[in-house]
Amino acid sequence: MYMADNHIPKSWCLVRLGDFVENEKGKKPKNQQEKRDERYCYPYVDIEAFEDNVIKSYADGINCRFCSTDDFLMVWDGSRSGLVGKGIDGALGSTLIRINFPGIHNDYAYYFLQSKYLQINSRAKGSGTPHVDPDLLWNYSFPIPPLNEQHRIVAKIEELFSELDKGVESLKKAREQLKVYRQALLKHAFEGKLTEDWRKKNADKLETADQLLDRIKHEREARYQQQLEEWKSAVEQWEKDGKVGKRPSKQGKPKHLKSIGKDIQQTLPNLPDGWVWGKLGLMTTGVEYGSSTKSKKTGSHPVLRMGNIQNGKFDWSDLVYTSNEEEIRRYLLKKGDVLFNRTNSPELVGKTATYTESRPAVFAGYLIRINQINSIALSQYLNLFLNSHVAKQYGNIVKTDGVNQSNINGEKLINYPFPYCSTLEQKKILEILDEKLSVIDVFLDNIEENIARSEALRQSILKKAFSGQLVPQDPNDEPASVLLERIAREKAEVAVTAKKGRGPKKIIKQKAYEHL
Repeated sequence: MYMADNHIPKSWCLVRLGDFVENEKGKKPKNQQEKRDERYCYPYVDIEAFEDNVIKSYADGINCRFCSTDDFLMVWDGSRSGLVGKGIDGALGSTLIRINFPGIHNDYAYYFLQSKYLQINSRAKGSGTPHVDPDLLWNYSFPIPPLNEQHRIVAKIEELFSELDKGVESLKKAREQLKVYRQALLKHAFEGKLTEDWRKKNADKLETADQLLDRIKHEREARYQQQLEEWKSAVEQWEKDGKVGKRPSKQGKPKHLKSIGKDIQQTLPNLPDGWVWGKLGLMTTGVEYGSSTKSKKTGSHPVLRMGNIQNGKFDWSDLVYTSNEEEIRRYLLKKGDVLFNRTNSPELVGKTATYTESRPAVFAGYLIRINQINSIALSQYLNLFLNSHVAKQYGNIVKTDGVNQSNINGEKLINYPFPYCSTLEQKKILEILDEKLSVIDVFLDNIEENIARSEALRQSILKKAFSGQLVPQDPNDEPASVLLERIAREKAEVAVTAKKGRGPKKIIKQKAYEHL
């Protein structure tokens, strides 16, 4: 049955998507192995194969469902649910479905579902692992033009997308070049090369390496004594208030930190006179894990989590809250605090940000507050170093890898190598970096805006394509209604064949085997 719609050309028809789609969900094979041989000859098409064309295992065909290059695939389960891509010959993974539209130009249907991805993904079902909502997907109104026009639409989409892809590729290349330049700047900054001329002009104001280490030792001891006095005052106040709430915890004595090992020292760049490589823990009397209390959608104070750290800064767009007074007292952030993300995916663990807001907030358990002593290391100097190649490289060495997650705990963090220099020189380094990095950030923002515009233009092209506005109609084309009548007859013939013991599924499976 066709649906009425005044917004499509007269030669088109509007149908329910599920009435024309052929689909089959994948299934995990009974037998798999990493190497391909005569028996295990079917590539296992999982999400990694689907997205990156990386085949990691092969099946022997037992307990398999197959897909081919004649199909296109959709992610059915997981955070990417609704994402579609071109088909691959192989055994179909359990989180994917294969889709085919017999009688319809398959690429036309593929682009139609591509235009629906954001809606399908945002309306996924399931409290645990999300999955595509079949009621949403199969009930879409599917506009079908004449077959010749389907081919013209697909050709035009691919022509326009090709131009867009070239532009986006250039933008992404420029983005990567800027990131490389940014890392080169940080490398020069923390090797003392950016301030080489400045040091020559200010040699009389700078400490020797021995003087620097001696001062760091005394500053650290002074901070510990200060914290001890603050603790005593807090305990007195706690007792004065009638011992309400949890007793203030005492700050432990700073740990003795051994020198950086020779194996690590050999991997570090040389530093100029007056600088010294030391462990990060020398700048603090201790690091602190964030709150483990469950946050809520409302409350008096926002709780910053690992997702709120983006590109070295805090993103305030997705917040949870707490009103727990004890948690607020203990984990309230101070201006200049540097937070380190201790648990995340392997490529994101170790990301940092400096808290510069006047807005009060606390921090969550997957974050570590470094509590640096500002007379030893300025917060932004520390933050930028932890985002440099040297720090990331060391983090990759010491991180503990789990299933899709890595961890760098507080003990490993205080043992990071850190390039110490005078705070006077740190200020000069930050002054130079601020000027240069701000220019890079402007360029990067412009690139991201243009990439976003490209995606918006891509969606605009798809919208025009499926409303009959992308290519002109040809009055000589066979109308879609005739095409749909022919498809209906072919389906009826298949149904008759199925009754004789050779159903569509058997035909499909044989076809898949022949492809392989």
